[in-house]
Amino acid sequence: MKVIAFEEHYKIPAIEQANKNHPAEQVCAHWQKVGRYLGDPSQGIPPGIYDLGEKRIAAMDAAGIDVQILSHTVPGPEELEPKLAIELAKQANDAANAAVTQYPDRFRAFATLPMRDPKAAAEELERTVRKLGFVGALINGHVNGRYLDDKFFWPVFECAESLNVPIYLHPNRPPQPVVSAYYEGFNPFVSGFLAQAGVGWHVDTGVHVLRLILGGVFDAFPRLQVIVGHNFEILSWTAWRANYSFPPKETGLKRTIIDYLRENLYGGILAGEYQDQVPGAMDKS
Repeated sequence: MKVIAFEEHYKIPAIEQANKNHPAEQVCAHWQKVGRYLGDPSQGIPPGIYDLGEKRIAAMDAAGIDVQILSHTVPGPEELEPKLAIELAKQANDAANAAVTQYPDRFRAFATLPMRDPKAAAEELERTVRKLGFVGALINGHVNGRYLDDKFFWPVFECAESLNVPIYLHPNRPPQPVVSAYYEGFNPFVSGFLAQAGVGWHVDTGVHVLRLILGGVFDAFPRLQVIVGHNFEILSWTAWRANYSFPPKETGLKRTIIDYLRENLYGGILAGEYQDQVPGAMDKS
């Protein structure tokens, strides 16, 4: 059986530098200082995230991974000023394409998109899929507090549906008002992790998916496919409550919540989530 890993991140230094004040980067820097990430920090945080060559291939071999679908990690260019984001997204995609070209049997790639300019984002998605052979796009959650059910972003969904490629909806730190209300009040490390990979990312992504459904995205684009990770975020245990809470006669939607989750969504499982896990280990839940 071939093992294809869908959420396999890389990072380019230019995007990291542009996002140096983003809370996610600050939490990573703190982790580095307290020894949570082992290895040479010049190789990125976590170490090795810059690498798209032989060391990554060796790590894949150790973990039993045949193919990685590369995607730029959060924070990406989605929340940056549009002109800069367009350039940095292109740089990230060209870097991923170089790796795919060098190792065509081991890598594929999801496009990175400048979401504050949906027209440019759709054009970049089309370029990467048609010219570079990318297999879809990964979007890091909301865009400065603006969720993708906003019709402003729908040109990207229209493009993805027309190209017949999926969108991977990756977590982002919740908007600051949510963080202030829900996740602050502890020491900076605990609050930072609580708002992100501890729980905040996953609650926010699950709510984001429900917003896409309730906002009519999948009625407008019925062939659109969206992937979410981390054991289907919160959706695996909220789906049935959402299903009876939002009947079509109340929402005006064409289908039930469960129908959209079954027909338009794919959910991933955790496997080797953190660097201190055994390579290839799977969360049996």
